[in-house]
Amino acid sequence: MKKQMRKADQAKIRQRKHIAFRMNFLFFSIFVLFSVLILRLGYLQIVKGEDYSLALERTEEIAVNTSIPRGRIFDRLGTVLVDNEPQNAITYTKTTSTSANEMHDIAKELASLIEQDTKRVTIGDKRDFWILTHPEEAEAKVSKEEQKAIAEDGSPSRTEIQRKINRLTRERVTEEEINSFTEEELEVLAIYREMMSGYAYSPQIVKSGNVTEEEFAAVSERLGESRLRGVNTTTDWNRVKKSTNAILGTTSTPIEGIPNSSKDYFLARDYARNDRVGKSYFEQYYEELLKGQKTIVKNIKDRSGRVVETKTIKEGEPGKDLVLTIDSELQLAIEDIVTAKLLELKAGPNAQELDRAFFVMMNPNNGEILSLVGKQVVKNKDTGKFEILDYAYGTFTSSYEAGSTVKMATLLTGYQEGAAHVGEVKIDEWMKIGNTPKKSLFNKGNQRIPTSDIEAIGKSSNAYMFKISIAMANATYRYGQAMRIDKTAFDTFRQTFASFGLGTKTGIDLPGEATGYPGRETKSGLLLDFSIGQYDTYTPLQLAQYVSTIANGGYRIAPTVLKEIREPSVDGEIFGPLIQETGVTILNRINNTTAEIEQVKRGMQYVYGPTGTARNMFAGKDYDGAGKTGTAQTFSGGRSTISLGHVGFAPFDNPEIAYAYLIPHVSTSSTPQLGAQNDVTKQAVDKYFELKAQRAKENTTAVTQPIKQAPEQQTDETKIGKPQ
Repeated sequence: MKKQMRKADQAKIRQRKHIAFRMNFLFFSIFVLFSVLILRLGYLQIVKGEDYSLALERTEEIAVNTSIPRGRIFDRLGTVLVDNEPQNAITYTKTTSTSANEMHDIAKELASLIEQDTKRVTIGDKRDFWILTHPEEAEAKVSKEEQKAIAEDGSPSRTEIQRKINRLTRERVTEEEINSFTEEELEVLAIYREMMSGYAYSPQIVKSGNVTEEEFAAVSERLGESRLRGVNTTTDWNRVKKSTNAILGTTSTPIEGIPNSSKDYFLARDYARNDRVGKSYFEQYYEELLKGQKTIVKNIKDRSGRVVETKTIKEGEPGKDLVLTIDSELQLAIEDIVTAKLLELKAGPNAQELDRAFFVMMNPNNGEILSLVGKQVVKNKDTGKFEILDYAYGTFTSSYEAGSTVKMATLLTGYQEGAAHVGEVKIDEWMKIGNTPKKSLFNKGNQRIPTSDIEAIGKSSNAYMFKISIAMANATYRYGQAMRIDKTAFDTFRQTFASFGLGTKTGIDLPGEATGYPGRETKSGLLLDFSIGQYDTYTPLQLAQYVSTIANGGYRIAPTVLKEIREPSVDGEIFGPLIQETGVTILNRINNTTAEIEQVKRGMQYVYGPTGTARNMFAGKDYDGAGKTGTAQTFSGGRSTISLGHVGFAPFDNPEIAYAYLIPHVSTSSTPQLGAQNDVTKQAVDKYFELKAQRAKENTTAVTQPIKQAPEQQTDETKIGKPQ
């Protein structure tokens, strides 16, 4: 009996131990789990807490598409070229929970307060609006049987099924139903379509520019009413150009929004589809500076997702004000000079192909563009009279044969390659390659005229340049015979010409720059043509950069139209603080000695002397200069034409300006008005020095703005480098 009791007691003891073990294991497991949980919570809070907080902030902070004025654009004198004009506007902001029916109700209420143009309403808009306003009839367009068949047709998702049903519904809206709207209903639709086009929480302009004072007041009085929830009155900005210069570019309107061709680019940078953006030239190139910064707000939502409070995190900022290098007074004067000459030539004989002219003036020491003129002449179909259009962008987007204006580059290339030497005399004579005669214009009677390198520029010796190219091509010339050449001479010429800025991009801060067109054939006669500027084509801006490179002693400097970046003006009368000046960008130095460059400059000075091709150019003036004229045999419209050019710099000893003038296809006659390019050049240079003297007398300079300057808040860190 006792033995049985001991066995029972032992069993109970073992059971208690087993239970105790299991309890201890359970408590230990709970302890471990809690420890892991605490560690995990600590990790999330301490290590990852900031990341999650930032993630939460990102979901709440929204860049709001408020109407921020773009930066204004000034010329170097402070004259406003592009401004912003304030105008009343009515906007609508929807939320993620706003339904189409709610927006329709608001549009109806708003239509009772304003008039809305219905011209932008499309057939697609009408079709969708009919479906919205006739839900039962629209639902009946696709029968239950058809909906069932679509669902059983292997469609992958409910979304895809509904998309197919919606497509069928839209297709079955009849033309009669589309055209059933009254004028009042169309006006509601016109408002509704604008409300629908915006993003959630981003104000969308419903009406701007032609909002009357009565409409603005009527809507303002009812702001905050539930019937107009999301509607607001505000100030919008209209971009106003005060200059006809085409290089300023254009911007889109809120109706146009971002261009489809650049949609992905802008959307990736937090633009809204209806944002204004620069579409061309200066407005496009400096979009990042001009656009301004949107207001950043934090939307506080309740559990249903409805916004109950909006906090401004960062106020919007207008775009930066940009000061150009262009001198508007000089620009307008040269435009008038070029226009007058263009119309004069067009009214003369043999001008069938003449339709444009260009003039570029820049500072050769820092690349600042002072004047960028391009003009086109067209005939008005209604009046039959010639009219002038601005074509300033043609100075860097179109290219032409430049004729003898490139001979300095040929001579300097000859110096580099050992095909010519400083002071070398060559014989100018009539030449013939096969059956093709080639000669200089000044050598009228097939004479053998000893010609120095200076005279080769001053008198424009073609033969001198031909002999340089023959030597570079390792060729043997015999009168009237074909000539075999080393074709790599084309590459050598083009590489060296590019170092001057010819046949390559200049580096100007504007989009769309052309490089010109290199000839494809490599015949011996074409190499000779290349050496006198009658084969490859160059832009007028390339010619200006090329002559600047010679004027400043051999440094190719990138031209620029941006002079300064400033904070936006507060009152439109005082400039904002200076943020940054555009520095000098030296692209390369040509591979010529100072002696070689100076020799070429003396040849250019000869051009303006008593026996040069632009003789007595500045006779009687208190300044001098150096230049080179050019005549090219060209083709246009199936006709043989003559193009004229002129490049130069002034004053000779300390150049302040370099310039290039080009008149393509000026005449179909072989003997055009050869002085046409010199007349315009002289008047333009005279105008520059006239303005310089006038401003010196008035104690002003070309970089002094007429509006009062704000104190410059500039540090060494923000200054890029002042132009020399």
